[in-house]
Amino acid sequence: MEETQIKAILEALIFVSETPVGLEQIREVFGDLPRKDLQRILEEMAEDYNQASRGFTLIEVSGGYQFRTRPEYGDWVKKLKKIKPFSLSQPSLETLAIVAYKQPVLRTEIEKIRGVDSGGVLRTLLEKNLIKILGKKDVPGKPLVYGTSKRFLEMFGLKDLSGLPTLRFGRTRTASSPGGTPSFP
Repeated sequence: MEETQIKAILEALIFVSETPVGLEQIREVFGDLPRKDLQRILEEMAEDYNQASRGFTLIEVSGGYQFRTRPEYGDWVKKLKKIKPFSLSQPSLETLAIVAYKQPVLRTEIEKIRGVDSGGVLRTLLEKNLIKILGKKDVPGKPLVYGTSKRFLEMFGLKDLSGLPTLRFGRTRTASSPGGTPSFP
């Protein structure tokens, strides 16, 4: 099979999928095509889409490949689709950040950092499928252990957790916060 035909098939597979298509899923379709060849072709395609003047691009996100609207055209798509921007409350964002950076993490650890009960926020994040229960810790009471989900990676456009920004703690001062606060790159 010619590489141009392989690229066309890959486009079709990625286009029809509602979630990122993983390399193993693609290999099941192609069967005998070596993994390294598929990976190379997908990387070439992503580069081609990135160089082209198109309204979408091909990115690797959440362990798979997905066509995504270029960020600079997001407002236009929102107007057409009448999409309300996805938003999270401040407590949800705080809790999600703690789970993302500290996972696997217990509710008690989250509450110790936040200083307030986080049960309701955790339920909300579970309902939105941004976090998941990884299991139970083998200690008395068997508390639940939380971590981020594939949906979290998709929502934030991350290939994997290594794409999270590095936390830097500086001595940034504002009128409302006299002490040091975390700063994000």
